[in-house]
Amino acid sequence: MTYSTEHFASFDGARLAIHTEGEGRPVILLHGLFSSAQMNWIKWGHGARLAAAGFRAIMLDFRVHGDSDAPQDAAAYPPGVLVRDVAALAEHLGLEPGGFDLVGFSLGARTAIHAVAHGILEPRRLAICGMGVAGLAEWERRAGHFKRVIDEFDTIKPGDPAYAARTFLKSQGVDRVAARLLLDAMDDFDVARLSGITMPTAVICGDEDQDNGSAEDLAALLPDARYIAVPGTHMNSVTKPELGIAIADFLAA
Repeated sequence: MTYSTEHFASFDGARLAIHTEGEGRPVILLHGLFSSAQMNWIKWGHGARLAAAGFRAIMLDFRVHGDSDAPQDAAAYPPGVLVRDVAALAEHLGLEPGGFDLVGFSLGARTAIHAVAHGILEPRRLAICGMGVAGLAEWERRAGHFKRVIDEFDTIKPGDPAYAARTFLKSQGVDRVAARLLLDAMDDFDVARLSGITMPTAVICGDEDQDNGSAEDLAALLPDARYIAVPGTHMNSVTKPELGIAIADFLAA
């Protein structure tokens, strides 16, 4: 199958890219930090797998990522900007509460949780990938790591714990000025709000992935969640077919 790409204007006029593959029940897929829909969902066949299973995979490029705008004006990054972008996407597509599913990996998972826990989006089913409790409750610490990658980009050398993130950031061509502004627009999440996420949820994580803390602990805090382990680390679990299989199987259940 092939995908199509279009753009829409978000709440503030920022031009965001949507990549769509397949027909059927809509599934919004949100990618990770410094990545894109192409890198997380299209390249490794996850969007195609969902399309083959009878879903319409709607793969957003967050602002600053992929084919979307990367404004360098601080006014373009109010608190909760990514949640507002996803809400604008749902409105643009005319998606009704309970009429779509929602999937996120890493930053996308964090954004999905914020949106659902605050009552902004109401998917039928929710799949949270590559995320644990620490990635929600200790975001400021995690963000500090990425801010260092940006601020010290030209001096980070091989052997530095930040070198892998620096290499990935460079490979994706992310605008570092815009990315720094985006990181400042996100804050910690109150895990007490997880009790409000009542739809069936899958917490899917690489069996070697502890980058965002314990995914099993996150599943235990959600009212109707199951933990699903797939092979890999935070960086490579998304490249393996088992991730897409787990998502498709959960959404089709």
